[in-house]
Amino acid sequence: MKIKKLVMAAVFAALTFVGTSIIKIPTINGYIHPGDGFVLLAGFLLGPIYGACSAGIGSALADLLGGYGVYVPGTFVIKGITALAAALIYQRKKSFPLALSGAIVGELLMALGYLIYETLIFGEGAWASVPGNLVQGAGGVVISLLLLPIIKGIFKS
Repeated sequence: MKIKKLVMAAVFAALTFVGTSIIKIPTINGYIHPGDGFVLLAGFLLGPIYGACSAGIGSALADLLGGYGVYVPGTFVIKGITALAAALIYQRKKSFPLALSGAIVGELLMALGYLIYETLIFGEGAWASVPGNLVQGAGGVVISLLLLPIIKGIFKS
């Protein structure tokens, strides 16, 4: 069982990397992407520890290989926290309302995390990225909730 979970964590890290790297919509301070959907799904389906590690690794790798090296440490922690929060909320009862709540809380933490991280790097200019991060987060919520029943079914089989 542990090997299966480890393999699935690697698969979700790869899905997060691809979802972040391949489909990019440029913004002033980076880009928005569907990778957050996979960040949340990793938390929902792998649980807090494996989900957070998978989300952090896949997202940080996308930043590293995408030329956003300054974001790698922040992304690793922030996306890990996003998946962790979603997992902790969803794991209580594994219902749609808790998935929705977990996804929203996770993405709000993502936007807050990047605001804090970017403020340390860029100063007050960090506020410019908040709308883009909220749009990216909203997309992640929708994508994760649409894919959750499908991928959950695959996990069971």
